[in-house]
Amino acid sequence: MGAITPIGNTLAAYREGLQKGKSGAAPITLFDAGLFKTQFACEVKDFDPDALMDKREAQRIDRFTQFALVSADEAVKDAGLDVILEQLNQDRIGVIFSSGIGGLRTLEKEISDFALGDGTPRYNPFMIPKMISDIAAGQISMKYGFRGINYCTVSACASSTHALMNAFDYIRLGRNDIILAGGSEASVAKTAIGGFNSMKALSTRNDDCSTASRPFDKDRDGFVLGEGAATLVLEEYEHAKKRGAKIYAEVVGGGATADAYHITAPHPEGLGAKNVMLMALADAGMNPDEIDYVNVHGTSTPLGDIAETKAIQAVFGEQAYKLNISSTKSMTGHLLGAAGAIEAVASIFAVYDQLIPPTINHFTDDPDIDPKLNLTFNQAQERKVRAVISNTFGFGGHNASLIVKRFAE
Repeated sequence: MGAITPIGNTLAAYREGLQKGKSGAAPITLFDAGLFKTQFACEVKDFDPDALMDKREAQRIDRFTQFALVSADEAVKDAGLDVILEQLNQDRIGVIFSSGIGGLRTLEKEISDFALGDGTPRYNPFMIPKMISDIAAGQISMKYGFRGINYCTVSACASSTHALMNAFDYIRLGRNDIILAGGSEASVAKTAIGGFNSMKALSTRNDDCSTASRPFDKDRDGFVLGEGAATLVLEEYEHAKKRGAKIYAEVVGGGATADAYHITAPHPEGLGAKNVMLMALADAGMNPDEIDYVNVHGTSTPLGDIAETKAIQAVFGEQAYKLNISSTKSMTGHLLGAAGAIEAVASIFAVYDQLIPPTINHFTDDPDIDPKLNLTFNQAQERKVRAVISNTFGFGGHNASLIVKRFAE
């Protein structure tokens, strides 16, 4: 795995941030946000692409692709692929990588430059390949020579969970041996903050931004925008075993549904969320009582958090009270199209380390959320974790769930 996140720029730093309950929210530094209703976000800190890749290459790609390449490089090395690339059949190694928005900062700059100019259409020749959402997948494949399946999934905030599910399916269909899957987003930009503000989706807690992402809290007032990327190396078991690969966990099932209800609001009873978890369980051949932890979508929005807890109770019944439930978006903010990938990494660490990451920033119980649910408030909890469901839901009613199990020979 590889990760670059608002709470850590490497996989190890992200893991530590999760375990310690670190907040990634801080005042925006990427542009002057003084006139915006929301003036903070979960930015990646101290990121210098020139120190991580060729300076010329860095100039020709958007920030979201820079994140993607950095996380992919860490994942390739973590999986031990870098030292055996020439021995592998690269026709059977693919890349399925997501972004909900793509190169928004590039698009914003080019349009601004044109609008402020004399009307002459002067555009950067790299504008299109910098901004299109699929370019991260293409760049990763070109860097390593991976000639297997290669495309981008775009389904808003469910994008990278769909990427992971697609990778899982292509491998079990026997079409690829290894697939790098994940997602990247770099949308801390004027147009994103302004757009989300106009629809009242973002928290405006400027006076206390480090605690602004408050999933399940009575006083939550919207999500906090985040940025970053995560890459996971999915590999067919016998292929991994033969080369002595390090194995963190086993992917065993996934589900995908639609709410078919509203462009932005979840179904009030969490119908699509309920169905997608049931589908994932059926795909994995598992019963609800075999799950110990649910990494929820949990964006810190008034409607979404309630709908998801209702869905969990509908799926698990009395077993819901034996689960740990947490939202790591309380720490990282909402990475949009990259959310599913970085939360899959968090879910895998929960299984691997037997430690549940917390939902931080909880101050006041919400009377509309069952107080008997263990929402893992404010502090990580040790427990036996056999399997995890990771949920991501997107605008347009897109729902995706992935199940990972503790690995055993």
